[in-house]
Amino acid sequence: MSESTRLIIGQISSLYGVRGWVKVFSYTSPIINILDYAPWQLYQQGQWQKVTVSEGQAHGKGIIVHLENIHDRDEAARLLGADIAINREQLPLISVGEYYWTDLIGLTVINKEGITLGKVDHLVETGANDILVLKGERERLIPFVLEHVILKVDLLQKILLVDWDADF
Repeated sequence: MSESTRLIIGQISSLYGVRGWVKVFSYTSPIINILDYAPWQLYQQGQWQKVTVSEGQAHGKGIIVHLENIHDRDEAARLLGADIAINREQLPLISVGEYYWTDLIGLTVINKEGITLGKVDHLVETGANDILVLKGERERLIPFVLEHVILKVDLLQKILLVDWDADF
């Protein structure tokens, strides 16, 4: 599988107990959805390896998992910091006009006047709406509000057309 079809959905963040369980920092929303994907791929020491989650559950404000063939705390410790990825094709299909954050990252943002405002570096969830964080001559924050602020998303041309003042 190529790097372009692999999506990072979380990271092994710490150990949990002595029987090989680990805490996972999930990038999915809601966080428990990370358990819906199988198999996972872990990135360690420059290598990707497929792993199977044998058990997993919400725990407090996070997620804990037990991976197949990990039997104790020492084996689990070797996984700390590993990125968790899935194949792009494992994502659910979305409707026209909906976008995964990963599709928006890297798009060039241009306003109605034709001024390039920057590239989408990442997004932030605020509750009311998602915020595009642009990097360019300076950092800009633009709300991802379709039809009002976001006028057009062109994934083929890698352009996002916005109704946004260049001085803002």
